[in-house]
Amino acid sequence: MQETTFNELADLALRQSGQSIPASKSYLMEARLSTIARRENFATLDDLVHCLKARPNPRFEQEVAAALTGKSTSFFGDRELLDKIVGQALPKRLEYSKTGRLRVWCAGVSTGQEAWSLAILLREAVGSPLANAEIEIIGTDLSTLCIETAKQGVYGHFDVQKGLSIHRLMTNFDRHDNGDWSVKPDLQKQVSFRRHNLLEPARDLGQFDIVMCCNVLNGLAKGAQQQVVETLSAHLLPDAFLFAGTGEDLQGISPSIKPSRALRGAFERDISVKKTEAA
Repeated sequence: MQETTFNELADLALRQSGQSIPASKSYLMEARLSTIARRENFATLDDLVHCLKARPNPRFEQEVAAALTGKSTSFFGDRELLDKIVGQALPKRLEYSKTGRLRVWCAGVSTGQEAWSLAILLREAVGSPLANAEIEIIGTDLSTLCIETAKQGVYGHFDVQKGLSIHRLMTNFDRHDNGDWSVKPDLQKQVSFRRHNLLEPARDLGQFDIVMCCNVLNGLAKGAQQQVVETLSAHLLPDAFLFAGTGEDLQGISPSIKPSRALRGAFERDISVKKTEAA
């Protein structure tokens, strides 16, 4: 890979997703873009970059940038966090809800498995106060292609084998003749997906009781990390919870958030900072 090719791809990643890829890790580009390059019949990444420059295509740029993040996803990939949200965070929020309605934002949801996993756990919450709650889940991602996959809710046999028990698979998915599996219609009613870049405002999303952002912040430039956290925190209801993935730390990224007083491991919007900035 030529140096100019690396520079073009590194710039694309930084602009589109905030991802910072040092020259010492140029090998990551080869690994992360190999599938796209083969599919599009590019012999080298030099050819891929030449195509991006000669025939600009926003959708393809999004896909390349999303691939460069290196994010992988699976059903129940962060079970510890999902259990905390269903077992602690949502019940706490339900106590303060006058309508019995709660909203969850899964940011950087990739192809949707994280959002479907949460919906499955909520479906299984029989006997819990959550069983009678109306809970809306919205998943967003940088990549249009990923969001289209999430909306379809159709996954190959290899994908459903990662994280799903046979019982959960048979209960929540329908099998196709070609071996694929699709999320059952009743589960799909609870979840919606849309494209959104976390480096941009999300004015039409509204406010949320829970915002979760797993495996997104690692690898981002510091300025991009702060921008993402401030975008997320702007959509938190008062005393609502913001979560990163297990093993990720939000501490010190942005003054817009502070550790939650109500739930260990969660963060909340710092109202005092907002008031100071507005003054």
